[in-house]
Amino acid sequence: MVSSASEEAGIGKSLEGVSKGQQMENGTPLTSPPYWDSDDDGGPKPVELYGKYTWKIDEFSQINKRELRSNVFEIGGYKWYILIYPQGCDVCSHLSLFLCVASHDKLLPGWSHFAQFTIGVVNKDPKKSKYSDTLHRFWKKEHDWGWKKFMELYKVVDGFVDSDNLIISAQVQVIRERADRPFHCLDFQYRREIVRVYLTNVEKICRHFVEEQRGKLGKFIGDKARWSSFCAFWLGIDQNSRRRMSREKSDQILKLLVKNFFIEKEVTSTLVMDSLYSGLKALVGQTDGKTGKRKHLDAEEQRVPIVSMENDMFVLVDDVLLLLERAVLETFPPKDEKGPQNHTNDDTSGEDTNRDSIQRDEMHLTELGRQTIEIFVLAHIFCKIEVAYEEVVALKKLEELSTEEAV
Repeated sequence: MVSSASEEAGIGKSLEGVSKGQQMENGTPLTSPPYWDSDDDGGPKPVELYGKYTWKIDEFSQINKRELRSNVFEIGGYKWYILIYPQGCDVCSHLSLFLCVASHDKLLPGWSHFAQFTIGVVNKDPKKSKYSDTLHRFWKKEHDWGWKKFMELYKVVDGFVDSDNLIISAQVQVIRERADRPFHCLDFQYRREIVRVYLTNVEKICRHFVEEQRGKLGKFIGDKARWSSFCAFWLGIDQNSRRRMSREKSDQILKLLVKNFFIEKEVTSTLVMDSLYSGLKALVGQTDGKTGKRKHLDAEEQRVPIVSMENDMFVLVDDVLLLLERAVLETFPPKDEKGPQNHTNDDTSGEDTNRDSIQRDEMHLTELGRQTIEIFVLAHIFCKIEVAYEEVVALKKLEELSTEEAV
């Protein structure tokens, strides 16, 4: 983080200005799963809170100022500017780059802007352009955020400075976060670029959680004496009690879900949250019988769900004993084999940029989110049932001790 002291506008000009993302591919509208871009709370959608800005700095080699500012631009209802240190900020060997809130000293007390953004230095060969992503809550004491060591200075002249011009691009996504349920973070276009880089990271996060929970359940089931005792406990309960214990209020679980998976400063959190958001929408649509057009997911379409939603409740769709055994054995969506990709401005080349690939990635994120939520719900409900089971076991031991003492 760096605080800027100068009020002088930087040399240079906007090349493209600010633009909003559009869901187009070579002039043709792109299709999305029915669970994306469908916010229903009446607030602004991510597409309305996203924008791009390009700054062309002329005569870069002639700059002798310590710092340089772009013109002010507006994205997501807030005003920003880019700040660079051509000779480095506190480091003499690197170009430093920051995104800053404009006129932050004039904003009302308590203000904050939560945003994910990408800043890039454009190379004349787009595939060699240098990009970095971050997630940050801008507020009074942290009104500027970025990288002191964005790239080494000696590399800047290698294709980045063209005809003594340097082009810096920025993508900014203002985020309306929620604490009560998974929320939609990213505009379609921005999510598409973030997915290229971080899809495998999202898979690791979801897979780690699911495998951890399945490991705990598997250990419980693998303890034959305890599993037998638990089964006897469960089957000894009347049907109405079992039905009541096999459900939980959705608002309680969704709050815990957000708390568990949304980590500020973690750049993949927005993509994970979008995955959970679409996964939740898929569960709701599944319960309501709204499958929509979902090519590439024939196998998942036939997959029997673990939970359903009834009004404001998550409900296990089958007996808890059967679902626990099934959850331990069920496979997770296959890993994405492409691996992380670099950012690129070349939107017309490569398999990852065609419509089928984009659709497949978003379907994959939806399925990751759905299965993660299902295991989260199952583990939560089982934990509640296990507490009741442990209480019964403890009470039984006390009764046995009392009987022995009486004898």
